[in-house]
Amino acid sequence: MENSDSTKVVLEKQNDEARRPTFAEIDLNAIRHNVRRIYMRVHPAEVMAVVKADAYGHGAIPVAQTALSAGASQLGVALLEEGIELRRAHIAAPILVFGGFFEKQIDSFIAHNLQFTLYDVRLAEIVSRRAQALGRKAQAHVKIDTGMGRVGLLPHEATEAILAMAKLPNLELVGIYTHFASSDSRDKSYANQQLEPFQSLVQQLTNDDLRFKYLHTANSGAILDLPQSYFTLVRPGVMMYGYYPSAGTSESIPLEPAMSLRTRILLVKRVPGGTFISYGQTFKTRRATTIATLPIGYADGISRRLSNNFEVLVRGRRCLLVGRVCMDQIMIDLGDMQDVQIGEEVVLLGKQGDEEISIYEWCRRLESIPYEVTCGISRRVARVYV
Repeated sequence: MENSDSTKVVLEKQNDEARRPTFAEIDLNAIRHNVRRIYMRVHPAEVMAVVKADAYGHGAIPVAQTALSAGASQLGVALLEEGIELRRAHIAAPILVFGGFFEKQIDSFIAHNLQFTLYDVRLAEIVSRRAQALGRKAQAHVKIDTGMGRVGLLPHEATEAILAMAKLPNLELVGIYTHFASSDSRDKSYANQQLEPFQSLVQQLTNDDLRFKYLHTANSGAILDLPQSYFTLVRPGVMMYGYYPSAGTSESIPLEPAMSLRTRILLVKRVPGGTFISYGQTFKTRRATTIATLPIGYADGISRRLSNNFEVLVRGRRCLLVGRVCMDQIMIDLGDMQDVQIGEEVVLLGKQGDEEISIYEWCRRLESIPYEVTCGISRRVARVYV
């Protein structure tokens, strides 16, 4: 046993030494803080921590475990395989799969005790039959399309369909929900328009003696600005990771960013004026300068749109990304910074000294949103948890 443990330590050390020093640092205490703040805001409503897309690039299993320890009572994912990954990590909390399903996936849903999103009576009937055949009870939430134009029953046809689903054996309807299309906009009128048919439908079903344990509409934007949408459950996504959905929301809940992105200098070289850097000759040095190469590129999530359009931190100072972003490397201009060494830390997202590269700076330069930035950091970038 002692030899086995020693071998494991040696192998782990070798793996660490073999890995390039490019990593996303994930602060689980920040996630814990954010979930706790959300819980305190919405209580007595429950919190469903949304950990789809590998927890928006932060790592589904450690984030799910952290969120549950901080007050979340259940989890939301987009895909069947995401739910299975959590179950294989021995996470027992209720897990709702938002993204729909195909008939061939039904048995796997039931076997792993994952909750269906239902939006079609025919599919509900098949789920019921398969649950009967397996001797199990399937759980589901009904999705209502109140204005997203995506998965969901339309409100005017939903009552009859849901009442039919509720009569099916071995199928328990535990929740009903909708999704806001623009709760992160300054103008909340469309979000409020979506609330009206949802509330009317719930009232109609109540009149028909059908009640749901969980009514949920509130995503991150609504949690921040639409308390009337909390009902009995909320679904925080991007805010759980420390980011506000857009400039159109308030910052009424203090959040702590959970991700930083770091690498180390691979090469430093002095080049004369008139030197082209990277593919396509898009950047030429105006004078003699120092160029550093970093072991990170578009295969890691550094978009080519950041070519000649981004800054990183070295020694707490901003340095321009020059030339086109390559698949595996980028180059930065150190200017007249003296004695920079191979192996020095570079920050692409996060703080260094008194400076910070924020997620919102990425968003401005990419004309994008925080979700896309963090989800875009690829799996070949190691996640390090602190």
